Amino acid sequence: MKGFININKAEGKSSAQAVAAVHKVFKVPCGHMGTLDPMATGVLPIGLGKTTRLFQYLLDKTKTYRAKFLFGKTTDTLDTTGKVLETTSYLPSEKDICANLHKFIGAIDQVPPKYSAKCVGGKRGYQLARRGVDFSLPPKKVEILRFSIIGAVSKREYEFEIECKGGTYIRSLARDLGETCGSLAVMSGLCRTKSGKFSIDNSVGVEELINSDDPEKYIIPADFAVDYEKLTLEEKQAQKILDGVYEDYGFTDGIYRVYNGEEFWGIGKAKEGRLKIEAYVR
Repeated sequence: MKGFININKAEGKSSAQAVAAVHKVFKVPCGHMGTLDPMATGVLPIGLGKTTRLFQYLLDKTKTYRAKFLFGKTTDTLDTTGKVLETTSYLPSEKDICANLHKFIGAIDQVPPKYSAKCVGGKRGYQLARRGVDFSLPPKKVEILRFSIIGAVSKREYEFEIECKGGTYIRSLARDLGETCGSLAVMSGLCRTKSGKFSIDNSVGVEELINSDDPEKYIIPADFAVDYEKLTLEEKQAQKILDGVYEDYGFTDGIYRVYNGEEFWGIGKAKEGRLKIEAYVR
């Protein structure tokens, strides 16, 4: 069995719990693409079986979020679930916030949250943070494509829409926006509405999936998520590649979605006319 299940993760549930639920339904190894914090909701694509081999080709995908930022305080986790470290009475106006959003558009340096999966000396950041270990994380390059304000939730809280490349931490963005506005801020809500080609519009909740009489109807074809040029092998070519014989068929150098007839085989790389399948899902 192969393909994706586009889960709409519920608040308070971990990404691992969502994977476990999908595994229980389909009885095949599963893996998720892009962790969502327990407080976050929304799109969590889960690969079935060998489909997880495609994940490495989807790392640079674009993601879209609706996020809420609460101004006036900061916490150790950079969201409202953490321990308050500092507060301020200064709250920026909507006009002040809007005037600073453009500073985050494009490629920027961003320091990940300490409570994250980033490794420090072989240990996850969140593991060290929970033990009270003092450490720092170096900044990393991330890319913000769009950062706009939706409106005020209250005098202290605002909702935003953010479109960014993979690897961006929305909690860090809340922290940095607060500091840029001369205040403090934490993330108070998050919903991922899009991840690559997966949208919340074609997602399914865990409970709906579990209780469905026909859960296979929610399986999205494995090749749905990848946009490389399609390459269809002839029967003899396919058999030779299966046998490990890589002849020069004149393929143009590049990365392809490889098919044998109508069957999607996976992602292949052509070099000097020869094709090698690098991620089999067949």
